Amino acid sequence: MGDSGGRVLVGNAVRRRPDADMSATPVAPAEPRVSTRWAWFTKHRQLLLDVAAVLVGAADVWLGYSWNRDAELYSLVLSGVAAAALVLRRKFPFLTLLLTVPGFFVGWSELAAMIALGTVARRKALGWQTIVGAALVWAARFFWWPPDKFLAAEWQQHVHNAIYGFLVAGLPLAIALLAHARAELANRIAELAVSRERERLLHAHAIRADERARLAREMHDVVSHQVSLIAMQAGALRMASVDQNAKQVAGTIRTLSTRTLDELRQLVSVLRTTSGDDSPQPGVEELAQLVAGAGMPVTLTVLGTAQMPAPISGAAYRTVQEALTNIRKHANGAVVTVRVDLDDDALRVEVRNGAPPAQHVPVGGALPSGGHGLMGLRERANLLNGVFEAGATEDGGFLVKVEIPTLR
Repeated sequence: MGDSGGRVLVGNAVRRRPDADMSATPVAPAEPRVSTRWAWFTKHRQLLLDVAAVLVGAADVWLGYSWNRDAELYSLVLSGVAAAALVLRRKFPFLTLLLTVPGFFVGWSELAAMIALGTVARRKALGWQTIVGAALVWAARFFWWPPDKFLAAEWQQHVHNAIYGFLVAGLPLAIALLAHARAELANRIAELAVSRERERLLHAHAIRADERARLAREMHDVVSHQVSLIAMQAGALRMASVDQNAKQVAGTIRTLSTRTLDELRQLVSVLRTTSGDDSPQPGVEELAQLVAGAGMPVTLTVLGTAQMPAPISGAAYRTVQEALTNIRKHANGAVVTVRVDLDDDALRVEVRNGAPPAQHVPVGGALPSGGHGLMGLRERANLLNGVFEAGATEDGGFLVKVEIPTLR
């Protein structure tokens, strides 16, 4: 995320976004059962993979040097630089690839170059960086150092090196492109699930609108007609009756009937008016507006410019929304910071608040939550192959964290 920038915003007004109506009461999902071992592995997956990549690259260099101890010192140095450069592959993939090629050419960092090429291909697909990187890896395998030995080799050796170079460059390229396609497919599936849920809600709205329209027709055709007859009969009775008490009662009946007709017309008009929320679902771009309407001082920091798929961006918004709602209910007045990291690999959200002021009295259930809750946020993160954490901090505050990978 070398080109990422930062934005900071402080908000101090209250704004709540109403949730869409549901045709049926949703059932809270069961808490997923994940073993502690796998939860720890999922949380530290990227770190473990990075350590494994460096160890594999270092082992490759060590084995190569152990077989060629009479090699020049610069070969060992460049190979070591190539293995160590793998720690940068997530932040600077193409630069890492460029750092591994010299060691591959004059030394023994073949696996480091393959890992770096795979990282570039997974990020950039078939972009120019991937093509240039594959060509460099192939060239580093086809040519060898020193040049006089390369020129003196038989043509069969050159053919063998050319074929082997295609394998060395093609294997990580194929694996990375397959992983990239799988990640794109996973994102499309997640977006399709969101679209299906929205279609279900729209269908429920349509059914409800039909019921309202049918009820409005029945009230207009049946009830209004009967009340009109009552009003007409009361008016006729008032005109024909000679008894003053009967006239007064008939006038009262007519007045009440007329008033009832007016109220029925208003009710029918309301029933015939349907409304729906067709606005796009909020995401990372709307976090600034959400924080500005939080009703308390909140510091928002957004790092990075990577574009997030709609389900992942929506999960980030819902996480911040629910966390701010809980803070306002239980720790209003506490120092609140929101940090969003838009990395190419993952989206990371962290909402942290300090201890509430001594004079603060929790409002408990006086304020309704956004309807998502921490359990709903955890389930949403799990559906997107993410990790959700929430718990108290040592300073008496609370921390909500979520990390959702964009490449799975």
